[in-house]
Formats: sequence, structure tokens, C-alpha cells
Amino acid sequence: MAQNIYDDPKFFAGYSQLPRQIHGLEGAPEWNAIKAMLPTLQGRRVADLGCGFGWASRWMRRNGAISVVGYDLSENMIRRARADTDDDAVNYQIADLDTLELPAHSFELIYSALTFHYVEDFDRLVAMMHRALVPGGILVFTIEHPIFMTAPHPQWINDGIDRKTWPVSRYSIEGERRTNWFADGVLKYHRTIGTTLNTLIGNAFQIDRVEEFAPTPEQIRDNPGLAEELERPMMLLIAAHTS
Repeated sequence: MAQNIYDDPKFFAGYSQLPRQIHGLEGAPEWNAIKAMLPTLQGRRVADLGCGFGWASRWMRRNGAISVVGYDLSENMIRRARADTDDDAVNYQIADLDTLELPAHSFELIYSALTFHYVEDFDRLVAMMHRALVPGGILVFTIEHPIFMTAPHPQWINDGIDRKTWPVSRYSIEGERRTNWFADGVLKYHRTIGTTLNTLIGNAFQIDRVEEFAPTPEQIRDNPGLAEELERPMMLLIAAHTS
């Protein structure tokens, strides 16, 4: 079973104060890049894996999806998502992505934001998602960029002359990474970009687009703190489809 860190009171309190949780999708700098990768939603059945507070689930329903099912391991997340949603076509379920089995050919779109790096067996998950999508179904997901999460202590190193360096270590050694983020010992699973893409290819997905997210000049103008994100990619965005 996956680590359920989001139901840790200390973690959940800190996480809830992130701009993307206070302001929703517009508080996520990568949201416009994600929208550019999404298909037309009209008439599609959508699964939102790691739905959190349900921001994306509700947005997809408002933008044409005929139904959305959001899955999350955290009771705290699902409770909040249900409280904030007034739409019978949006349903939320508590589920562990390490063991989740979706019905075959039941969705036209599977979406996930910053969740799959918590999943130990990515190959099993990808195979399951392929079965759950209809022919021509679409998968769009984001994860922490492998460069961002590979270091045991992911934080900037300042060389003393106002230059920041992001530590990258053990990049080719895949597996568990534990970091302290709102709580101690948050468990994630590092995979290289090659492993991530080849797992999709090996499970008969065709890759449509890969983005290593960086903020735009306009975003940096409005939020100068984002400028440091140009030094290394924090997120990897991928779109793929079944044949």
C-alpha cells in the first residue's frame, strides 16, 4: 500500500496552504501548459488519478466532460473534494493507485497531476491505464521532473556569488527517495526520463508530447520568484494515446 502522507495532520495543514490549493488551477504555473496538451473534453468520460481537492475534476466537467471520477488515497482530500463539488456527474473515490483496477475501456481520458511519482510499480499502473482507456483514448499526466527529485536533499545550493545550483545525484539509480516536505520521510519513487517514456511505449502508448515545464517571461514578470525555475525543470508533462 502506498504511503498516505496526505492524511498526516502536519503535512495536510502545510499542503493546504500552497498557492495551487488556495487558488486552484490558476495557482499552478504549469496549468496553461497542461491545458495545451488536453484534448477537447466534450462528451468524454474522464478519470482523474490523484484528484486531490477536485480542482481539475470540476474544471473538466465544466468544460464538456460527460462524467469525471476522481481517485485519491487521502480521506482528507476526498472529503474536501466532495464538499466543494455540487455535480452528480463528478464522483470521488478513495483508492490506492498501487492497486487500483479500472474497468476496461471505461474512459476516453485519464488525467493525473503530480501523483505518479508516489507509485512504486509504474509499469503495472501504465498497463492498467491502457486497458481502462478506449481505443484512441488519451493519457495526460504530470510528475515531478526526475532531475528535481533525484537528490536526497532537493534544495538549492548557493555558491556564494549569487549563483544557484540544483544537486543531481544517483540519477541512474532508480527507486525510493525520502524527503522532508511539510513532514519527515515523504516517500517518492525516482525514475529516469528514459524509463518513464519507455514504460509508456512498452505498454503500447504512442507519445504525443513531452514538456519540461519552465515559466514564461510573463509569469516571471508577474511573479519574480518563478525565475529560479529556469535553472532546472521542476515538472515533466506528458501526453500520449492508445491506438
